[in-house]
Amino acid sequence: MRGLFLASACVCILAVGTISAFLLINGLPFFTKYPAGQFILGAEWAPLRDVFGILPMIVGSFYVTLGALLLGAPIGILTAILMSRFASRPVVKIMKPVVALLAGIPSVVYGFFGVMLLVPFVRETFGGTGKSVLVASILLGIMILPTIIQTAEAALNAVPQSYYEGSLALGATHEGSVFRAILPAARPGIISGLVLGIGRAIGETMAIIMVAGNNPRMPGDILKGVRTLTVNVLMEMGYAADLHRESLIATGVVLFIIVMAINFLFSFINRRRVQQ
Repeated sequence: MRGLFLASACVCILAVGTISAFLLINGLPFFTKYPAGQFILGAEWAPLRDVFGILPMIVGSFYVTLGALLLGAPIGILTAILMSRFASRPVVKIMKPVVALLAGIPSVVYGFFGVMLLVPFVRETFGGTGKSVLVASILLGIMILPTIIQTAEAALNAVPQSYYEGSLALGATHEGSVFRAILPAARPGIISGLVLGIGRAIGETMAIIMVAGNNPRMPGDILKGVRTLTVNVLMEMGYAADLHRESLIATGVVLFIIVMAINFLFSFINRRRVQQ
């Protein structure tokens, strides 16, 4: 069994290593033909003129991801607290399958939901075309809820019961014990769920391409259209060739580095808090 477990772990490591090697081998040569600074910091994307600036897509990706996190994180964490420490067993038995079902809905279905309901609502309420950073953030906020809820609930349930009982013994209320004893102890697991949610949001493509407007320009207004890094690759990879194709693979490299940097940053923060 030890050998089986080791082989399973090696498959995961091999998959990550293969993907990383593919991106680096096929993406890094682009930077020998096109300046890296101009590629990352350039504000114009015009492949027909061999102008490749992905800064608007980087900013757009962060815009929609941050918006999704601001909407999804509080709702997801509070829902996890409810399911772990406040809701009755019958309620939890109903909520768990609902959350799991939310996680299993295909991205294109979320996209249809956004196009048919969220886009018209934003257009009629705030004006504009409706396809915007706001709609993309709302939709992504809904999509990352299952990841945050399930991970945060598991972290809360993993806290030893003695933490809760000790808090009660010191005179704290049930609510005070949950928020002052259980929640801080579960913080590393909750942060891990947020990191997974960020990865889910920043890597989403199909739903975003249907509701974001896909304008390759610097986002300034949440009611304007935006294009993310993943959408940029998906929209143009089908007909791209030569330097244009290499620029799209390089875009994937940049996205990969961003996600890895976010993971390492949150891991570092978690370790510092645990040590303190």
